[in-house]
Amino acid sequence: MAKRHITRIWILLAVLVVATTAHAQQPKMTALFSYSTFNIVEGDPYVETYVDYDAWNLSFVPSENGQYQATVETILTVSSGASIVFAKKYDLHSPLISDTTKTNFNFLDLQRFALKNGIYNLRMELRDKNSDATPTVVEQKIVLLYERKPQMSSLQMMSRITPTVQKNILSRGGYDMEPYINDYLPAQVQHIYYYYEIYHLDRELFSNEFITLAFIEQQETGHKMPGIEKIRTHNAAPTIPVAGGLDLRTLPSGNYNLVVEVRNKKNELMMYQKIPFMRNNPGVKAADIAPISTTFAGRIEDENLLNFYLKNLYPIASALENSEVAKLTKQPGLIPEKQELLYKFWVERNSMDPEGEWRKYKERIDYVAAHFTHSNISGYLTDRGRVYLQYGPPNFIRDEKNYVGAQNMKGGFTTSDEDDPAHIYYLPFQMWRYDQLPANQPNRMFVFWDQYRSGLYKLLQSNAIGETITPDWERELSQKQLREGSVGDVGRAFERGF
Repeated sequence: MAKRHITRIWILLAVLVVATTAHAQQPKMTALFSYSTFNIVEGDPYVETYVDYDAWNLSFVPSENGQYQATVETILTVSSGASIVFAKKYDLHSPLISDTTKTNFNFLDLQRFALKNGIYNLRMELRDKNSDATPTVVEQKIVLLYERKPQMSSLQMMSRITPTVQKNILSRGGYDMEPYINDYLPAQVQHIYYYYEIYHLDRELFSNEFITLAFIEQQETGHKMPGIEKIRTHNAAPTIPVAGGLDLRTLPSGNYNLVVEVRNKKNELMMYQKIPFMRNNPGVKAADIAPISTTFAGRIEDENLLNFYLKNLYPIASALENSEVAKLTKQPGLIPEKQELLYKFWVERNSMDPEGEWRKYKERIDYVAAHFTHSNISGYLTDRGRVYLQYGPPNFIRDEKNYVGAQNMKGGFTTSDEDDPAHIYYLPFQMWRYDQLPANQPNRMFVFWDQYRSGLYKLLQSNAIGETITPDWERELSQKQLREGSVGDVGRAFERGF
């Protein structure tokens, strides 16, 4: 059924002026929007909408008993074609607070309404009633196609599930369920709960029993994270609610899916759903949890290729990492250790998405190997290869094989002014420009030259931090046709940045 949609809402609030208090300009109002759909076997399906507001950037005004409150006016409409099939206008009030500096909390708006099967356009207009800001509009397409066959409702993540004490909008099946509609799970979130419903499974099962599973899988590998799983056995019925929770304390940072499956007693998969999320849990190391064999590094089994990829890390690796690479790549075998080193290297750079980071760098490796390999020298060992791996592709390349400098009547040549004006014949060179390098370095230049016309270009001059500086470099490039200390065409281009 309907996928889980999360929309971030940004509303620019105007300056609010109250007679007794001077308020600074309000920041943007932020909120998360999502929705879910459910079925009623003997009735119409229904939709739930969720808007989770950040209180800190709403406008709080005096209310009852000396407290303060924010109010969001909401106009909700659902249309099918040109016809409006549901409409509601209401004010959503925040919790009361006694101190307007303590607004570091969120509050949820949940709406529930029935619709018949069909395709609809949902529209929500949201306005901070204590601000002059223009209302924001959220629009969402909703599809309801529940039939009399085995199906699942939307899968919801919940921040908590507690027994109902007094029935309210969050109550369902004797429990209060508060939706968790963010796709970011920080370390403070140690458990995640879920809820979904299964319909009409009794129409298909030959046996009365079936199994539901909930687990976490890595997005990039599909690897099922060990020790984080919930398995239950159920009896078939027209409607089966399924609720549970998973312990995330050992789940390292990364990109994952919450997966739920419905299987028959033969363990055959019948239905499933997934919700993607991002986990930030710096206290747990990913490399200590995920088996290396299931990662991108574990899929590289050729030893020569592993050694090659490890050696290509040297331009961006630390001295200690390069020492480990050198030690490992000199020894035959040790494939698991080499795979682990490659994986850990990229986990250190991007624990959320080590494979994505590796793939971006591998594009550089492939380019360098194809374009800068010279004779028996691997591309990554050349100066151009090293710079390309370290900084990525330049924004501009000037490639000159037989460049002749312009005439200069006012000096700059070894010939005297009384002689015929001469041209400057430069050795083959390439000039690379990077618009921006790390450490806030704009417009950085690299000059590579083919000193012996062999096709092997070496770094001659750069204005980037830590790179090669050659005194009177242009005189060397011009085969000493330029006078010492003078600047010719290429030097001026270097200074201009092109």
